[in-house]
Amino acid sequence: MAQRLKDKVALVTGGSMGIGRAIAEAFAEEGARLIVADIDDAGGRAVVRAVQAQGGAASFVHVDVADIDSVESMRRHIAERYGRLDVLVCSAAIYTRGEDVVQLDAAVFDRVMAVNLKGVFNCCKVAIPFMREAGGGSIINLTSSVGWHSTAPGVLAYSTSKFAVTGMTKAMAMDHLHENIRVNGIAPGPTDTPLLRASRPPDQLEAFKKAQPIGRLGEPAEIAAAAVFLASDEASFITGVILPVDGGQTTHI
Repeated sequence: MAQRLKDKVALVTGGSMGIGRAIAEAFAEEGARLIVADIDDAGGRAVVRAVQAQGGAASFVHVDVADIDSVESMRRHIAERYGRLDVLVCSAAIYTRGEDVVQLDAAVFDRVMAVNLKGVFNCCKVAIPFMREAGGGSIINLTSSVGWHSTAPGVLAYSTSKFAVTGMTKAMAMDHLHENIRVNGIAPGPTDTPLLRASRPPDQLEAFKKAQPIGRLGEPAEIAAAAVFLASDEASFITGVILPVDGGQTTHI
């Protein structure tokens, strides 16, 4: 079977762990020339080594997506090493839980918005000129099931940032509709990642799993499969879509 992303240059932010890592590894398996971008140098380089050990092509670049100077440095890395960019996945995010608007510290809210929302803005801002020059491309922004259809108690900052990413995704899709630049989103449901595991003690996590409509958490590889599809030419007629990959969460009453 032909590799669906063969020779495409693909950048994955937040690629050192969880969903971002799964997407990076899946892209490499599908033939992409992979760029792993993360603030975690050790984790990002470990992903690159793992990809290379499987025969894939990958490099690492340090980035703080909330810092436009850092993102601009990442742009120079792409320009100098690859000269093009075909796919961008904005997966870098931080998560807070358990606070309402009164309890939430304003500095925490600002940081979540800076990473989760401004980070997407910054990365798309530098990626789109590459895609224009190449005649097209695919952007995939990671939103959330609590940032697309509905929300939950205690996730004010995270949910707000992800709803904003949903709106930004749709707006960019319309802005670049006639440039062959497709902009879509994926809204994962609860997924078994280090970020999720760190947010709950084991007993609460087990109860949370059982409460899901499908009776379990999602696997990062299941989100990655959707990302491969949206990045590929198979999705050439799809833009402005937020694809829920949530085990039925958003249709469950």
